[in-house]
Amino acid sequence: MTSTATPVRVTVWNENVHESSEPQIAAHYPHGIHGAIAGGIEEILGDQAAIRTATLSDDEHGLTEEVLASTDVLLWWGHIAHDQVSDHVVDRVQRHVLAGMGLIVLHSGHFSKIFTRLMGTTCSLQWRNDGDRELVWTTAPHHPIAAGIDVPIVIDRHETYGEYFDIPTPDELVFLSSFEGGEVFRSGVTFTRGYGKIFYFSPGDQKYPIYYRQPIRQVLANAVRWSAPVRARSLPSPVHTARIGN
Repeated sequence: MTSTATPVRVTVWNENVHESSEPQIAAHYPHGIHGAIAGGIEEILGDQAAIRTATLSDDEHGLTEEVLASTDVLLWWGHIAHDQVSDHVVDRVQRHVLAGMGLIVLHSGHFSKIFTRLMGTTCSLQWRNDGDRELVWTTAPHHPIAAGIDVPIVIDRHETYGEYFDIPTPDELVFLSSFEGGEVFRSGVTFTRGYGKIFYFSPGDQKYPIYYRQPIRQVLANAVRWSAPVRARSLPSPVHTARIGN
């Protein structure tokens, strides 16, 4: 795929803990979960995206001011190391989201510092991991993130997430998942914070090689396009109130 348009600058962040310490996870993701996600976006968007990766162990978690200033869309995958993410780095990411950087939060990233801060809620949910089948139903077929997605996406074995999911009312509910045990879950939701677009997408547990599946890759590529800023990024100017009279 070729394009003369300026590519979307994408950073895929992953804590990279499971892959570094658990051989069975490394076997699924030999280049890390971040590598699989980045590969899927590159496969679909080609030169429409310029992709880099970053991990928890990198200096400043790989999310320096320079990196974020040159990132249009940040994807975030985390699970067991949320507390190891520096508050200073979270402050920096939040500032860039509010200024217009897109943010795509994946799977257990619902408990990440950046997502809970932006949501202002616990972001807790019900879960179990029995390898049940998940069906991902499109509830907003008009939405750009759902473009080209067959209904439903069938995931043969996956971790089960269930309601209640303690998030604010989403701007849009794009996907709703159902599971063999009867659970349902709002698995694809959008929000706006400041000038930044946010998409949360739950499929993608580390024990299952979900990020190699074509429909999942298409969703993420669509989300990258959707969440990319459409204006030059800058923090809103402060509001000044004029004094009237003496």
